[in-house]
Amino acid sequence: MIGTGMFDLKQLQLFTAVAEFGSFSRAAVALSVSQPVISRQIKALEEELGVSLLYRNGRGIVLTEAGKLLENYASAILEQASRAKSELAALRSNPRGTIVIGMPPSVGVVLTAPLVRSFRGAFPQISMRVIEGFSGHLLEWLVMGKIDVAVLYNAPRMNNLMAEPLLRDELFLLGAKADLCELGEEPVEASMLAKLPMILPARPHGLRLLLDQVLGQAGIEPQIALEVDAMPSTLRLVEGGIGYTILSYSSVHQLVAEQRIKYWPIKNPSLVRELILATSSQRPTTTAIRALTLHIREEVKTLRKQGVWEPAKPA
Repeated sequence: MIGTGMFDLKQLQLFTAVAEFGSFSRAAVALSVSQPVISRQIKALEEELGVSLLYRNGRGIVLTEAGKLLENYASAILEQASRAKSELAALRSNPRGTIVIGMPPSVGVVLTAPLVRSFRGAFPQISMRVIEGFSGHLLEWLVMGKIDVAVLYNAPRMNNLMAEPLLRDELFLLGAKADLCELGEEPVEASMLAKLPMILPARPHGLRLLLDQVLGQAGIEPQIALEVDAMPSTLRLVEGGIGYTILSYSSVHQLVAEQRIKYWPIKNPSLVRELILATSSQRPTTTAIRALTLHIREEVKTLRKQGVWEPAKPA
C-alpha cells in the first residue's frame, strides 16, 4: 500500500501536475515552479518508492503502470488534504453552541480534565457538558440524541452510528502494592484469576461481559469475592488489600506512580478492548462536533505519548 509517510504533499502535487499536463515544462509554468525542482522531486519520489513513475516518448511524458496507480492514490490523498484544510479553517471561525460528550468513568478519570482544558481554551464560545456512564448506556443516549459524541468501548456495528477506533486498550490485573498473593513481577497467567479474590462489576457491566466472554472461551471462571460497580470504591478496596480487579492502566496510572497500586499484564489469553469515538449518523455533524472529535483524537494521542494511557514497554 502507498502511505502518506513515504512522501509529502508537495511531491504529490508536482507529480499529479506532470501527469495532467504530460510535460515537465508545462507543469512548471502552471505551478510557477522551476523545471529542475520538479525533476528532482519526482526522481526522489521514484527512488523512495523503488519504481519508475513515468517515461518520455516523442510526444511528452507518459505514466508507467506504477505511475497510473500512484496518480489514483495521489488524487484521493490531495482531495482529503484539501478537505481537511477547509474543515480546519471552519474550526477557526469561532463556532458557538452547546455540545454534550459521554464517556465511561474509567476513561473520564484520565481524559476529561485535559480535554475540557484544551477544548474550552480553543473554543470558549461553545458550552460543554460531560456525562459519565457505562458504554451500553452511552450508546443508547447517543442514538436517542441525549449526547452528541461518545467515547466508549467495543461499540457494535450499527447503521445509525459513525464509529472510529481510537486505540486498543489492554486490561491489567491490579492489586495492592504489598502483593498479598505474592504474584511476583512477571505477567500473570489468566488461569490465576480463578484462584485470586476478584473484585469485579456485576453483569451487565460491559467490562464484566467482556471478561465472561474471553475467560469463558478459555475455560476460566474467575473467583468473585465482591461485585462492585463503582470504580473509585473498587480501587479503594484493592488498595486496601481486600482483593484484585481488572482495569485499564490509564484508570490507575496516578495510583501506580504513587506506588499505591501494582499492575500485572495478563496472558493466555490477554484481555483487550477497543476504545471507540462515536457520533450519530442520524444527526447533522456540526462544526462544534467536528471540533470536539478532533480534540479527542489529539488528546488521546498526547496521553499515549506521555505514558498515561499505557505503561512503558520494558527495555
